[in-house]
Amino acid sequence: MKYMSGNELREKFLQYFAQRDHLRLPSFSLIPENDPSLLMIGAGMAPFKPFFTGKMKPPHTRITTSQRCVRTGDIENVGRTARHQTYFEMLGNFSFGDYFKEEVIPWAWNFLTEELELPADKLWVSIYPKDEEAYKIWTEKTSVNPEQIVRMEDNFWEIGTGPCGPDSEIYIDLGEERGCGSPDCAPGCDCDRYLEIWNLVFTQYDRTDSGEYLPLVKKNIDTGAGLERLASVVQEKPTNFETDLLYPIIEYAANISGVKYNQDNKTDVSLKVIADHARSITVMVMDGILPSNEGRGYVLRRILRRAVRHGRMLGIEKSFLADAVDVVAEIYKGVYEGLTERRDYIKKVISIEEKRFHQTLTQGISLLDEEIQKLSVAGTTVLDGETGFKLYDTYGFPCELTDEILHENNLSLDKDGFDRAMEAQRERARQARQENKRIDIPDLRDLDVEKLTCDPAARTAKIVCIWKNAQVTDTLQDGDEAGIIFDTTPFYAEGGGQIGDCGELVGEMGKAHVVNTKKLPNGTVYHIAYVTEGLIRTGDTLTLNIDITRKLASARNHTATHLLQAALKKVVGEQVNQAGSSVTAEHLRFDFSNFEPVSTKQLTEVEKIVNDEILKALPVEITHMAQKEAKEKGAMALFGEKYGDIVRVVTVPDFSMELCGGNHVENIGQIGLFKIIAESGIAAGIRRIEALTGSAAYSYVNGQLNILDEAAASLKAERTNLVEKLDTLISENKEIKHQLHVVKEMQAKLDSQKLLMAVKPHGSVNVLTGKANTDNMDELRNLADTTCDKVENGVVILASVIADDKVNLVVKASKEAVERGIHAGRIIKESAQVLGGNGGGRPNIAQAGGKYANKLPMAFEKALSVLDAQIGNQ
Repeated sequence: MKYMSGNELREKFLQYFAQRDHLRLPSFSLIPENDPSLLMIGAGMAPFKPFFTGKMKPPHTRITTSQRCVRTGDIENVGRTARHQTYFEMLGNFSFGDYFKEEVIPWAWNFLTEELELPADKLWVSIYPKDEEAYKIWTEKTSVNPEQIVRMEDNFWEIGTGPCGPDSEIYIDLGEERGCGSPDCAPGCDCDRYLEIWNLVFTQYDRTDSGEYLPLVKKNIDTGAGLERLASVVQEKPTNFETDLLYPIIEYAANISGVKYNQDNKTDVSLKVIADHARSITVMVMDGILPSNEGRGYVLRRILRRAVRHGRMLGIEKSFLADAVDVVAEIYKGVYEGLTERRDYIKKVISIEEKRFHQTLTQGISLLDEEIQKLSVAGTTVLDGETGFKLYDTYGFPCELTDEILHENNLSLDKDGFDRAMEAQRERARQARQENKRIDIPDLRDLDVEKLTCDPAARTAKIVCIWKNAQVTDTLQDGDEAGIIFDTTPFYAEGGGQIGDCGELVGEMGKAHVVNTKKLPNGTVYHIAYVTEGLIRTGDTLTLNIDITRKLASARNHTATHLLQAALKKVVGEQVNQAGSSVTAEHLRFDFSNFEPVSTKQLTEVEKIVNDEILKALPVEITHMAQKEAKEKGAMALFGEKYGDIVRVVTVPDFSMELCGGNHVENIGQIGLFKIIAESGIAAGIRRIEALTGSAAYSYVNGQLNILDEAAASLKAERTNLVEKLDTLISENKEIKHQLHVVKEMQAKLDSQKLLMAVKPHGSVNVLTGKANTDNMDELRNLADTTCDKVENGVVILASVIADDKVNLVVKASKEAVERGIHAGRIIKESAQVLGGNGGGRPNIAQAGGKYANKLPMAFEKALSVLDAQIGNQ
């Protein structure tokens, strides 16, 4: 075999297919584009779904990529098997109605045997039993041994209805020593002997709702080869983790933990988990994913926290994942420019999240200790699943850590209850994704999109396509909601954070209201509209009326975001970069990278700079130029955004220059007024500013003034001296609270002195029992502390009756009494049961609650009887 590094192997694959007329595309982001059904890209073909289904026309009928992917369905197996990873790269070559089996099978065989020089006698092939066409090509067009072709029933790829077909997998025999020893061991066995390295999917059927398999007119090819798996073969490594794509991270983790790799299976698992997870989170943050409590941000948080947990299992107490980013960046040097460009940012995001999790661990352990104490008092040994899930979901406390701590205390977790809570959360997430799903796009392969245009001056246009409920239709009636495509449109499509245009469509037979305008993956503009009256049909020519008021309001807010970013860079620093935005007619939201809050003083300065610029009333200049030229002139670009060779540049003279395709005002004076209404943190290293412009800003300011007037009236003050009046009231309130505190302290001392008069010898200790006038448990516990401090060798048993005849009970034992065998927790446990309650605690202090105040004398008697038993046991 020919040794290659992982990066050389990737390049060899892409060049091989580029030489065979494949369009070579860079890896798509892990964040799916225009596909709400996916949380993250998990397969090489995922970005091309519209092309495979025929809904969209591909940019080329042959494409090749090395797609970065994240899957967490088998996260528990990461590090425990040779192949499971959360992050991996999928090498793929794709045909959209172009070549088929006759070409792809020999190409795959040639690449493996000639380009990679894999031994042909070690390669095995699996096919679908009925796929005689594939068998014939394998035996006639390649040198594979026919005896090493196996037929497997599961070699058929399909997901519900739609395009499907047989597939053919290629395996390499890694030797008997890697096998299970069974005489039946063959490709498909669960052992490590036969490693699947490539899967060729032949999409040739269309499965109908009735279960028929109809031949597709245009057949497709979808292949996937795991880069890490191929690397393990050509580098002759036992697992993916020893390849140069992962092993440097293992070495890093082993070095900082002081643990040697390949000496203990348990520590090896943790080292592998850290290596895989560190790589995953680095690339996820590079692609713009940030830690959060939902969606892909939650996946990132979960992976990061698993890595920290395994670091602790290796004895790593300090933060370590941020420095692993340097190792990952070195592995992919020259491959992913974003890792180099954003390295410091990625490290900062990961560092902040890791530190937060260390705090979470401390908080979670404290909360779990409280639950363990409750279980002890209640006499049960199983923590309910809802509580376990709350620790996991709300506080990010790993389930395995909960298990471990419970086990150390001879307790367990209700796993069934935990799983039910987890499934309930997943169902809520599924329903949320379904509710947010865009209008399903039907099969549009026959739509000639090249003839469609966008013309800002257009006032009428002909309908060329209508669909509703994922089906193309010719007619819409009153009340129907649908997607509509015209031969031309002046409507701006949603993009770059700016909402699409709204408006009215008017025809001879009917009217419709456009609620948003969007783009298909190929750039075709479509309108989401509902019919308000009459009929609308394909071929109708309609008048297109944009809601100019809303459009101008959106334009004000969009131009204001450009001014805001420029002002933030001036005031906060050049490290500020846009991380997202939302521009609607009502408001603007601007997310940006910064690792600390923007101070009130800075916000005031930013707001003043923007408003001063607006008052200059300068024209907004929009030009088109080469992307390279624009960047050389200093134009800002949004990271992760795709730009063509010729870009649209929006410039406010001597202040702001950005690449942008959105709507803007013609003159910044049209913005009117700019007002910041909020600044907050939304993720590690990401801040958010919300602001208003124009009439919305004017209404907001008036509203705030009205609130001030109402507050002033309530305090019988003027707006001008409202702060002075509030300062006076706050000072008076503080003095009253102080005086009340002094009175309570005096009352506590008097109560303590009164109670001390009731101290009586009881065997070898002095005992005080009595009722106290306290409002809550804290006050009762403080009174018990104060009183017990004055009783030598004493035991204080105090109770107070609160609302609805409920009782608080505290038992406090001095150090001498504890040394004589007194245990406050056991005393209170039995006496509280008399009151219909429960409680517990340590030998020196315990507390409980009850609900039968009338049984308090009996509770005191029970406490004394337990005390007698403890004294008698000395």
